[in-house]
Amino acid sequence: MDINRALDRTIWLKSGGYITIDQTEALVAIDVNTGKFVGNNDPEDTILKTNLEAVKESVYQLRLRNIGGIIIVDFIDMAKEESKERVSNALIQALKTDRSRTRILKISELGLVEMTRKRVRASLTQTLCEPCDYCDGKGYIKGTTTVSYEIIREIQRQGTDNITKKNICIEIHPTVYDMLFEQEGSLLEEMEKHHNIKITFKVNSKLHREKYKIVTL
Repeated sequence: MDINRALDRTIWLKSGGYITIDQTEALVAIDVNTGKFVGNNDPEDTILKTNLEAVKESVYQLRLRNIGGIIIVDFIDMAKEESKERVSNALIQALKTDRSRTRILKISELGLVEMTRKRVRASLTQTLCEPCDYCDGKGYIKGTTTVSYEIIREIQRQGTDNITKKNICIEIHPTVYDMLFEQEGSLLEEMEKHHNIKITFKVNSKLHREKYKIVTL
């Protein structure tokens, strides 16, 4: 088994198109894209060929990854009803040999297909992987700009507590520190003067990028 192919989010099709597979607690979403495939002068033909190829790959990936539960397949939007029927029938035929029981709804006007597949055991992702320690399994973290503005708001809040001069020490990740001084260096100087405070930074590469510690001395 090609482990990378079984775990990658993006799977390229032979034509140059690709599908992406996103698994959440509630459902699995499969998105179809033409990618590098330009086909001929008929866009509908290009879309149909990509969708038909995506049908085979999607069904293969469902089996390979032991995916069950609710599955949404977002095919590329097709203008012709005939094209939608061909894709829908191809999906039904491809699932006939699937040992897991499946139920498929008709393709919608937007090219969406809702289906369920009986879950017989843990998916391959659940078996071979574990949630990311850094993002807590979310798949994303706050951007450095977002964290920087959170820190600025906290400095403003602490600076207005009273009129006594304060020393505010902030422990942050190096990436956030660089962002603050490159983009907001002049603002920090203005805040020091306006609030009668002194801001110092402690850079800690071991600190999570979303986290920071503010100590008022």
